[in-house]
Amino acid sequence: MKLNQSEMVIGKSISLVPYREHHVTKYHEWMQDKELLEFTASEPLTLQEEYEMQRSWANDEDKLTFIVLSGNQAGRSKEEEVERMIGDVNLLFIFSPDCAEINIMVAERNYSRSGVGTEALNLMMSYAASNLPQITKFSAKIGNSNTPSINFFRKNKFTEISVSDIFQETTYELKASDYQSIEYTVLPYPF
Repeated sequence: MKLNQSEMVIGKSISLVPYREHHVTKYHEWMQDKELLEFTASEPLTLQEEYEMQRSWANDEDKLTFIVLSGNQAGRSKEEEVERMIGDVNLLFIFSPDCAEINIMVAERNYSRSGVGTEALNLMMSYAASNLPQITKFSAKIGNSNTPSINFFRKNKFTEISVSDIFQETTYELKASDYQSIEYTVLPYPF
């Protein structure tokens, strides 16, 4: 989505930056991990396919994606920024412009259960509420065997809406009026 292509979002302990070409190699390395593929319901892509996906996500108006960086400051270089990559957070507007499906991945294991996932979730929802006022609810589709993600979204006040036995996933929702708003700063994105 072009909305976030020229800005970064700074939180308390993390930063959200647009997904750019210089992030793709590390992102691709993450997506070779079988557990991450299972938890994110993703299929493995070639490096070339990952570059094509990055370009697509940057231009699609029904997707908003950020790379999550450790630290709450702009990177001094692209290389430093790649070193600070810890995950991503996305909004998808697949079925309705007022419902944003939210996906979050903390790929760097040493950041799991550290609070950065919750901060990234709340930063994304705060940013979306300010910039996309048509959103009335956030949803998350989670594989029924993905206990860590189920617990994560429940802890963050998402409630179970439906279960699909066919797809083996559960949908959780949170009204946009009920999310945990947090303070953030938007800066011009330097890369």
